[in-house]
Amino acid sequence: MVFEHAHFDDHERVVFVRDEDSGLKAIIAVHSTVLGPTIGGCRVRAYADSDEALTDVLKLSRGMTYKAAMADLPFGGAKSVILHDPRTPKSRAMLLAMGRAINNLGGMYTTAEDMGMEEDDLRIMRRTTPYVAGLPEDGLGVSPGPLTALGVYHGLRAAARHKLGKNSLRDVHVSVQGAGHVGGPLIESLAADGARITVADPDAGLAARMKADFGAEVVEPDAIYDVKADIFAPCAIGGTLNAATVARLDVGCVAGSANNQLGDDDAGRMMHEKGILYAPDYVINAGGLIKVSLDVMGMRHGRNLGEDAVKEKVVRIEDRTAEIFSLASKRGMRPEEAADHLARERIGKGKSAWAA
Repeated sequence: MVFEHAHFDDHERVVFVRDEDSGLKAIIAVHSTVLGPTIGGCRVRAYADSDEALTDVLKLSRGMTYKAAMADLPFGGAKSVILHDPRTPKSRAMLLAMGRAINNLGGMYTTAEDMGMEEDDLRIMRRTTPYVAGLPEDGLGVSPGPLTALGVYHGLRAAARHKLGKNSLRDVHVSVQGAGHVGGPLIESLAADGARITVADPDAGLAARMKADFGAEVVEPDAIYDVKADIFAPCAIGGTLNAATVARLDVGCVAGSANNQLGDDDAGRMMHEKGILYAPDYVINAGGLIKVSLDVMGMRHGRNLGEDAVKEKVVRIEDRTAEIFSLASKRGMRPEEAADHLARERIGKGKSAWAA
């Protein structure tokens, strides 16, 4: 029963999608529309089973609600997942069926790019639903990845200032897990700042490119947890921080783009006890959501903000992250607790406005 699921958090709607002809198996989770209609990416992943997929989509959709709230966006959070091995081509019929399932929600949920989903996949889905956003042709002419990386970069700056007493990332050693759509642009920014970089990625060719282009040291994927560094930046799949991996970390801060980095509550507590400063993922990785949200607003009102205006809003992630660190220090809270507190506060104000 979904209502009794450990990660069910008063989600407004959870839709299980099955299309026999295309083989589509998917779940759409709408967490909250208190602050507005929802936005959240469509993820394609080879889940072990349907329960793992349900856990992922419930956690991710709640995170999107909090992410939108902390970024001061007039949207709620949702997410969708397709149970499919992304190494196997997604059929056109499958994508069209997913578009129809999203369209059946009548605008409650607008989807965008996520892990395993490419821009051309979204273009196919758009043939059966207008509720697809974040494509280059929608607004700024850029994909969300680089803007997510920009927000994470500023989150790292806030962490380095708060924990390390550094006003820049020059000579700061950052170990980066994942060098894809977000990790790659982040590494580029770190290199431009003069940071020392260690990278790990399952794609050996991608990791080698980071070494050739930006002078990054390359380690095997599992070895990234043993790298002694100032900051660890998880920029791949979520849930990698758990009792076993946190015990191996020898870093001052954790700040990265991956969603749902904490595999369980103990991971956050363990980092806090080890003196590791954690930058809540949904706060610093909101750059892509900001871009997509402003694209949606622009499409609705026939006017898109310029790239500079969007980047200015993403850059504010640094101040918001610093605010969270300050609140956590003052109240003796962990940063993720402080972030949740601020997000719930804003959502609560939205509920009060509805009741008025």
